[in-house]
Amino acid sequence: MANSPSESHVDVLIIGAGPAGLMAATWMSRCGIKTRIVDKRSTKIFNGQADGLQCRTHEILHSFGFGHRVYAETNHMLEMCLWNPDENGVLRRSDRIPDTPPGLSRFVESVLHQGRIERYFIDSLKEHDITVERGVMPEAIHLDESVDPADRTAYPVTVTLRHLTEDQAMPAECRTHGSGVQSGLFRSNLAKDDTDDILNAAKANPRAGSTEVVHAKYLIGCDGAHSWVRRQLGFAMEGEQTDYIWGVLDIIPITDFPDIRMRCAIHSVSSGSVMVIPRENRLVRLYIQLTTTEKGGGDYDRSKITPETILKAAQKIMAPYKIDYEYCDWWTAYQIGQRVGSQFSKNERIFLAGDAVHTHSPKAGQGMNVSMQDTYNLGWKIALVAKGICKPEILKTYQSERRRVAQDLIEFDHRFSRLFSGRPAKDLMDEEGISIEDFKAAIQKGHLFTTGIGVDYGASMIVAKSGDTAAQGDGTDVSARGKTTREIVGKQHLSSVIKLGMRFPSFPVLNQADARQWHFQERLPSDGRWRIIVFAGDVKQPEQAARMQELGKALARPDSFLRRYTPEDAPIDSVIEVLTIHSSPRRSVELTDFHEIFRPFRKGLGWDYWKIYVDDEPYHQEHGQAYRRYDVDAKRGCLVLLRPDMHVSWMGELEDVEELEEFLDRFMLNA
Repeated sequence: MANSPSESHVDVLIIGAGPAGLMAATWMSRCGIKTRIVDKRSTKIFNGQADGLQCRTHEILHSFGFGHRVYAETNHMLEMCLWNPDENGVLRRSDRIPDTPPGLSRFVESVLHQGRIERYFIDSLKEHDITVERGVMPEAIHLDESVDPADRTAYPVTVTLRHLTEDQAMPAECRTHGSGVQSGLFRSNLAKDDTDDILNAAKANPRAGSTEVVHAKYLIGCDGAHSWVRRQLGFAMEGEQTDYIWGVLDIIPITDFPDIRMRCAIHSVSSGSVMVIPRENRLVRLYIQLTTTEKGGGDYDRSKITPETILKAAQKIMAPYKIDYEYCDWWTAYQIGQRVGSQFSKNERIFLAGDAVHTHSPKAGQGMNVSMQDTYNLGWKIALVAKGICKPEILKTYQSERRRVAQDLIEFDHRFSRLFSGRPAKDLMDEEGISIEDFKAAIQKGHLFTTGIGVDYGASMIVAKSGDTAAQGDGTDVSARGKTTREIVGKQHLSSVIKLGMRFPSFPVLNQADARQWHFQERLPSDGRWRIIVFAGDVKQPEQAARMQELGKALARPDSFLRRYTPEDAPIDSVIEVLTIHSSPRRSVELTDFHEIFRPFRKGLGWDYWKIYVDDEPYHQEHGQAYRRYDVDAKRGCLVLLRPDMHVSWMGELEDVEELEEFLDRFMLNA
């Protein structure tokens, strides 16, 4: 008689160990959530795949403590060159623009191949006792829909996992070919889904690996564009596929093209387009258009796509400049399509993220970034619900916020990819051609979106904006429930820069205790805590000092929300951290001028010297001018509530503590 499958319990099971899955696991590791992450492939990526890292992604990676390692290894892209045919049809450089507009972030767009990025995640996870389990895939899933969503002790998701043999977990196309060049076609949308083939082969093989049953509180499906989890839920992908086919080469180029170490958009007269992405280690990535018809071109013969055919297309587009290579690190091809999942979650117990719910062209550098930002949005919500800090209702905001972002991304990518793939207009009467000025304008207008800095979450129970929550999101109602619940709206007029629903900007400030300058986002690690930022204003003015003392007393009351949300044996800042920035001259202020709640004391550790900051002149760097750049009144200040993902949740005056408490009570739980 065969042995019964083993059974286990876990808080969160993550299917898929690509960037989205690794980001989700990283949140769980920081919040102490019992987690498993599995992937059907027997090995991580070593070459190619996604490579662009946008500004917001760098901010997120730094918030987890390993972003500095990534940023140091990446190639930073500072300028973009536009190449177009002149009046005689000869390819010329038509413009230079900044790749990342100055002032958006302390980081710029950069590139590093996906395998290296995943390695940094994996190393970080190991430090927190989470290891990716490879050669493991789900073969059955069941959700007990009768379980109360508020029941944190229940395990309503049951998944049967199959452990694969080495051969089963390694797709044939993943193996290195005789040429020594690794192909990425097995992950391309031109390749058919191999999940069912692997499962069927595993079940039929008497030597196949074992199965086990995992009971989970939550499941996150990050298993790619062919998502098995999505198919089991019956969710559809909505959108369209074009006939545009693009090839990709990662090569060390031998060329006389002058801007090969710049990001370039190259439009030829009639042979298609090329995007040049300068990479690390002398590599350059070329995105090369293989077909020039958006619709009606018919099926493309996949067998005809080789590195040689892709190179020939690039040579034709870039003529009269010559380009060749002796070393190719990786290559692939894909078909442009824009699709969004019909739903991102099932009963707030099973969630989908990344390519499983949105697919688009890679040339705007959004795929990996938006995928990671999906689970950066989702991870802290699941973690805080699982820990009993937040109410389960906040999980509804994941679909509302991220599906809306995906819809906006598809709309942007639809315009951008067609502008990039279309041929230049010959003259003003050429209605079928694309305007190069329109293409440039689309790039410049899209910077806020493509960098990730402009993500703006709509009104919800955790974003105190006015208006209809369904209309500002993806159609999901994510308002605070209850007939007596009044609308609470943050006071946006207190700053034109700190915007409700958007990520909190970062400017340099000084630590009051030791005069060290910090970019303020460096003091906002992704550790699951909410944060109240107290812009204390000019605390040397008696009236402002009195306001700050009253605020301190209100926060320190035995029945204040800081006490109610915090477990009895935990530090007062373990659920909500209070950070202060004042505008008085640093030398005129002492830490003892501030109420103890702003610099809490811990037995054995003393006073916390890393809670109070000042907008003042440093010794060795430029003045951060934080109050001016945040556009906050330097005399009166304000209060700002930040979510664990650094997005602004609420804003008010120093006296608005009762309103802040009422707002927090809608989604926070008493300890």
